[in-house]
Amino acid sequence: MVKTRGLAYHGEVAGSAVRKGTTMSERSETLADDPFSGRQPTSHERMTGRPWDASYHDGPAPWDIGRPQPVMVRLAAEGGFAGAVLDVGCGTGDNALHVASLGFPVLGVDVAETALAIAREKAADRGIAAEFAVADAFHLERLGRRFETVLDCGMFHTCDGDERPAYAASLASVTEHGGTLYVLCFSDEGPETGPHPVSREELRAAFNPGAGWNVAAIESARVQTTFHDNGAPAWFATIKRV
Repeated sequence: MVKTRGLAYHGEVAGSAVRKGTTMSERSETLADDPFSGRQPTSHERMTGRPWDASYHDGPAPWDIGRPQPVMVRLAAEGGFAGAVLDVGCGTGDNALHVASLGFPVLGVDVAETALAIAREKAADRGIAAEFAVADAFHLERLGRRFETVLDCGMFHTCDGDERPAYAASLASVTEHGGTLYVLCFSDEGPETGPHPVSREELRAAFNPGAGWNVAAIESARVQTTFHDNGAPAWFATIKRV
């Protein structure tokens, strides 16, 4: 879900990457053979020395709060979603499943196969139609699809300065012109900031008109985590594809 240290996504799209009938131990063996699935580790993975999938091996990850982020629930209630929806860094799927439960076609993508397996199980248990696939957030064009609404809960703030242009370009490649990108990320203002705080200026610099974006609004919000009693300070950005 929203990731206090985010998720970065690499590797070819593989909607059936964690196939029905594949056991958790089999997935663990595959990841043990090549924990980064043949991809270049992200800046955060290089810093921690661990692939993102490892965050789900010993119980819920700190960003996996077991429910959709309140900001996303409010956004949905206000009619903020339209058309096909892409959730980049869906984790175990709670945001994606909430949107899908309202009748929208939703694809959730992530690099963590363990998280995707959990997301699919949740969808099946709840009877919600939603897709979950392994995908590379820096090469989303490989999806071969476009979306009217794109959701980023906790991905952007894990990208370092060198990664952000590629990430913004990747998002642009799958967002319909006139479509909307929502970014929920840690803010650099207020007490108890998250581990990767971002400034308003950094958001505007990454999603600039030259990259195909126009930042329509940046408002103060909260990111709920398992280690913040009342959530961490966040920015909630509404960004239009131009």
